[in-house]
Amino acid sequence: MFDLNGLRAAVAAHGRVARLVVAAHDGSSPREVGAAMLVWADGMSGTIGGGALEWEAVARARDLLAKDGGGGARLDREALGPKLGQCCGGRVSVLTELHDAGSVAALEGREVIARPVGLPGQPPAPMPLAVKRILAGARAKGQRPPPRLVQGWMIEPLARPSREVWVWGAGHVGRALVSVLAPLPDLRLTWIDTARARFPEEIPEGVAPVWTETPALLAGHAPEGAEHLIITYSHALDLELCHRLLGHGFGWLGLIGSDTKWARFRSRLAQLGHGATSIARITCPIGAPALGKHPQAIAVGVAVQLLERKQQSETEITEHDGERGTSAAGGPDQGLSGRGRQ
Repeated sequence: MFDLNGLRAAVAAHGRVARLVVAAHDGSSPREVGAAMLVWADGMSGTIGGGALEWEAVARARDLLAKDGGGGARLDREALGPKLGQCCGGRVSVLTELHDAGSVAALEGREVIARPVGLPGQPPAPMPLAVKRILAGARAKGQRPPPRLVQGWMIEPLARPSREVWVWGAGHVGRALVSVLAPLPDLRLTWIDTARARFPEEIPEGVAPVWTETPALLAGHAPEGAEHLIITYSHALDLELCHRLLGHGFGWLGLIGSDTKWARFRSRLAQLGHGATSIARITCPIGAPALGKHPQAIAVGVAVQLLERKQQSETEITEHDGERGTSAAGGPDQGLSGRGRQ
């Protein structure tokens, strides 16, 4: 996905910036097509896989940046073999493009970034029919194509968070969890607690902190498909959030706690009028007990839970599409069984 916001911020901070993206690969590759990083004169962000491939790509990018002029691009196809001292066996095409304020402005308003990738000494290829069809589908039907090279043109959809995740609680586990989740490109994080002092001084980029003395009242403002992680300092607040979110609706809800806490919550939620099927939609405990109870260990386990949910959802959609009208097997998502502790 093309992170235009990140590119815009980097150009504003550093001037001319090189963007490196994995345009294609055959066989093994350190990263998937569309993986990208930004490089400037004395720094970088992101990664296309590290190692010798990235080292050489960054050096080429800085050579381009050192030249006069505003633009520039090149496509390099590298064999991950003897030349790079690697044994992966694949070939990776890395597209390097230079950007400044003008080129960034020219990308504004697009949902799909499509541009010709001219080889050295060759004029850019005219837009082929296949690319025109992809762009037409994006405009008319909102179809988001995967990043890829198509007949000499690089196509990347603009990065848009596809999952709303609300993290309730900014204590030790909340901070660890947000630090793990914030770099993931398809998540939009909303982070809630009772006071600004509960949050760290530095909030990760892209995370929206919200503080209020009555956080439970915010539950009714969450998107109904949002995923929630309840990890507050108060069992009473945890229960109130579960109660309100069961009434409001959610895509997924994970609650930190022990088996004993969850047994008590099930009883209390039933007394509040929620049925057993509704209560069973809440996942508690969360995390992976084998990783331990350190805040970072809990955060890693919960992050895996969220990533597996996405993978399961995409698999179910693929299977459903493949069956063409038959019912796909599968029960409700249970996630990882695990245990967190508050």
